[in-house]
Amino acid sequence: MKQLIECVPNFSEGNDVNIINQIADAIRSIDGVKLLNVDPGKATNRTVMTFVGEPEQVIEAAFAGIMKAAELIDMTKHKGEHPRMGATDVCPLIPVANISMEETAGYAKKLGQWVGEELGIPVYLYEAAQKNKDRSNLSVIRHGEYEGFAKKILLPEWKPDYGHAKFNERSGATVIGARDFLIAYNVNLNTKSVKRANSVAFDIREAGRVKRTGDPVSGLIAKDENDNEIRIPGKLKGVKAIGWYIEEYGIAQVSINITNFRETPLHIVFDEANKSATERGLRATGSELVGLIPLSAMTDAGKYFLKKQGLSIGVSEKELIHIAVKSMGLDELAPFNADERIIEYQLQKESSKNKLAAMTLISFADETASDSPAPGGGSISAYIGALGISLGTMVANLSAVKKGWENRVEEFSDWAEKGQKIKDTLILLLDEDTRAFNKIMEAFSLPKANDEEKKSRKEAIQSATKYAIEIPFKVMENAFASMEIIKAMAETGNPNSASDAGVGALCARSAVMGAFLNVKINAGSLDDKDYVKDILEKGTEIEQKAKSLEEEILKIVESKIK
Repeated sequence: MKQLIECVPNFSEGNDVNIINQIADAIRSIDGVKLLNVDPGKATNRTVMTFVGEPEQVIEAAFAGIMKAAELIDMTKHKGEHPRMGATDVCPLIPVANISMEETAGYAKKLGQWVGEELGIPVYLYEAAQKNKDRSNLSVIRHGEYEGFAKKILLPEWKPDYGHAKFNERSGATVIGARDFLIAYNVNLNTKSVKRANSVAFDIREAGRVKRTGDPVSGLIAKDENDNEIRIPGKLKGVKAIGWYIEEYGIAQVSINITNFRETPLHIVFDEANKSATERGLRATGSELVGLIPLSAMTDAGKYFLKKQGLSIGVSEKELIHIAVKSMGLDELAPFNADERIIEYQLQKESSKNKLAAMTLISFADETASDSPAPGGGSISAYIGALGISLGTMVANLSAVKKGWENRVEEFSDWAEKGQKIKDTLILLLDEDTRAFNKIMEAFSLPKANDEEKKSRKEAIQSATKYAIEIPFKVMENAFASMEIIKAMAETGNPNSASDAGVGALCARSAVMGAFLNVKINAGSLDDKDYVKDILEKGTEIEQKAKSLEEEILKIVESKIK
């Protein structure tokens, strides 16, 4: 499987569209790299770019972007609200798929050496790429910013990791490293006061604030017996934050970096910032993301806010994202386009993996009815199964909001969430079944001019055939698993929706039987008879259980609709 890493360089230019475009074009020029997002900020005079690809291609693209930024950006003339130390201020690499943090750090070092030696830009490593923990924190490295680096770089303890210890007046210095996914996030406040925004930032950030004697703002800084500043820790681990004023919007913001969103989720950061603001007579009116965000951060936020409302979390992915956007006001300053801002959606868009699932009902029916052999019975079985569990999930969600059943919201929400997961899996298998069929056709089209080619072709056919058995078998397993949910809804769900549970059971049983037909027809062409015997025995057992369970569910339904 391919290794994938993400790169999110921050360039010190957010106003000149021509410069921004030239840097973006330099990154795009590297084959195998996909530039996912370009996010300029006028007040910060800074642009965040996000691209992904295989490691060697990504560091080549990063080098191209850094080189172009060094050519076009003159730091002697740069002004902006955000802390910065160079034309390319920071360039992190983030592991995405099939690669460890240690390996990613190795590529960061390779890139750092390349930039230091070829471009003459002093490079500092940070986070996982930096062994010296005294200088692995970005804010510590960047302290003093561009203006202070002419002196700082001469200090022995601040010798660059790569490049000469000589200040590059035009390009400044660059920080390159490897880290976990960082969410750059701003919370909007109904004030113009940077002082008030900083108060909120100090409340929530892990570093907290300096303790003072007397007045908490103007009092003397409290120190310990070793003359070190005493700090009052903030509320949230792995959160960095400062306050600033954004003239473009006429508001102050709390600018936040969430360094571990799994430990400290986005929605908790927003809620805590809002709580702190409220305690200070302010209000968080909304928020904005800088760059991209993982899908799970958005769906987790959607579930969190639905739970706070006492509603079922077993809704579609699209609805979870909608709730997250509205709850945190992510569309207050600009429209929030999930296809552009969520990293998984960007990658899906490029791969066009789910062609059938993206069709309208009419288009899907027309495609099925055409003279093309795919989509066929396997894909239709997956779709029927998805419709069946969708009905079961609908009953769960209707039951969760039934008047008088308020104390059962969590019960039905859990069923609905399980149903959504099965539905999403079956939708993916809908397209996967067609791809499995196409793999067989591709294998049959391989050359067979000599014995070696014949052998290779036969192996490819057998491999593709086995895959074409495994996919409909997964449809069987998931459709059968959905019947547990459907039965529970027939027994305990809203009685007014009992017939819907019955139709769901009919669909689920049909999906099991239809998928099994595909398993059997493909099994006839597989040479591995032991595998065939095992899979047919398992399939027969699932089919028999599905028929029996369907009968049970229909009896329950009939008893409720008489």
